[in-house]
Amino acid sequence: MKVCVLPGDGIGPEIVGEAVRVLEALRADGLKIEMENALLGGCAVDATGEPYPAATQKLAREADAVLLGAVGGPKWDSLPRPQRPERGLLGIRKDLNLFANLRPAVVYPELAGASTLKPEVVAGLDILIVRELTGDIYFGEPRGIEERNGERVGFNTMIYSESEIVRIGRVAFEAARKRNRRVCSVDKMNVLETTQLWRDVMIELAKEYPDVELSHMLVDNAAMQLVKAPKQFDVVVTGNIFGDILSDEASMLTGSIGMLPSASLDDSNKGMFEPIHGSAPDIAGKGVANPLATILSAAMMLRYSFGDEQSAARVEQAVRSVLASGLRTGDIWQEGAKRVGTREMGDAVLAAL
Repeated sequence: MKVCVLPGDGIGPEIVGEAVRVLEALRADGLKIEMENALLGGCAVDATGEPYPAATQKLAREADAVLLGAVGGPKWDSLPRPQRPERGLLGIRKDLNLFANLRPAVVYPELAGASTLKPEVVAGLDILIVRELTGDIYFGEPRGIEERNGERVGFNTMIYSESEIVRIGRVAFEAARKRNRRVCSVDKMNVLETTQLWRDVMIELAKEYPDVELSHMLVDNAAMQLVKAPKQFDVVVTGNIFGDILSDEASMLTGSIGMLPSASLDDSNKGMFEPIHGSAPDIAGKGVANPLATILSAAMMLRYSFGDEQSAARVEQAVRSVLASGLRTGDIWQEGAKRVGTREMGDAVLAAL
């Protein structure tokens, strides 16, 4: 299996480096995997002038999977929008047709106290957010900033086709069949016609999955319920912008955004795997970033793109063992635990593996 490795910007190279060490250890045990690095984001802009250069496109298209760190930072915020690092991220998602974003929010028993919510509210939490990733207001046209009646006006288009809704809905229903058979579809149908269509299509699609319970929730209520009673959810399916916001909110239920992996898949399970957090330029180069979300993203890669459940489970169990031993990076540290850095956490996962 060929993996395109994109360390990216900020803490990206540090956290990806630890995930690569885990994959190299598995390779020494017989995992057939090849890895090759390429540039994406701000580092690509600095080297080539483009956030998603042609050489990266070629490697990503030829690979069986992509492992990504994070992109962006204040250094590039003043660039023209087409050159900003985030355009590279949107570009590779669109180029590889990665329409299904899977973001699990799991509270490990040892980290229940790290959440800002009461432990009894989050203990045992296991939510899967399925976010549509290549449509919605992030990609809709027309878009821009122009002058109207003597003042500047910004505009974006929220748009979904029936086929886009059906294919992400199928991902959610199929995922629910492997979990607790419940799907909550999140929309804003009381205001937005786009999401009225979303709800209508989900209701029609649910007839093909009589074994899965479908419910609906408006996005503002969903945001509230995630904080009030998060364990009511099993699989949550929603559009691009709502999913972006809700999955970040869900991440904080777990104690740290540094613990959450993600998978972005096409219709053949080729995917890009990345932690959901950003490039954290304020701590870049200090050796304190939490690599566990990236390591867990590599486990998702083994499961979804490689079909290697055994190796994925090994990695996840290693992470659980390390947490059970009391090691913590700063973002998940609590009184009584041992604070470690990025490299030490990677060493501990390798030892547990």
